[in-house]
Amino acid sequence: MPQSRSDKLKRLVTVQRHLERMAEYELNETARQRQVLGETIDVVVDAMGSADPLHAAFSGYYSGHLGRLIQKDQMLHGIQQVHETRMLKERAKGDRLEEHMKEARMGEERTEADAAVYDLVDQYVLSTSPASGKLDRP
Repeated sequence: MPQSRSDKLKRLVTVQRHLERMAEYELNETARQRQVLGETIDVVVDAMGSADPLHAAFSGYYSGHLGRLIQKDQMLHGIQQVHETRMLKERAKGDRLEEHMKEARMGEERTEADAAVYDLVDQYVLSTSPASGKLDRP
């Protein structure tokens, strides 16, 4: 039996929602990486501001490390924005496909209802008409 348009669109919606979940996962993973990086930045900043003489000896290292961490955070921020945009696009595509699927399903249901009405009309017409004109005469 050939698939209806709504069934095909339903499969596409399923695939699109999966793509949306993948984009959302990537966004969440990037946000998690940024959070971990933010915690590391806080630790380095605290070490730089510490009065401990051991930390003072490594202040040059901390400064360079902090610069690299901030640069990585900026890079992850850009990647996060790309993932947010991608997730929103995938969601919009899924919503459009779902709307088309619903419209197709309504059209198919209307066609089925029309066919059922036509079948009833045909049955009524066939049951009320005589098989030949001779039956009407006495």
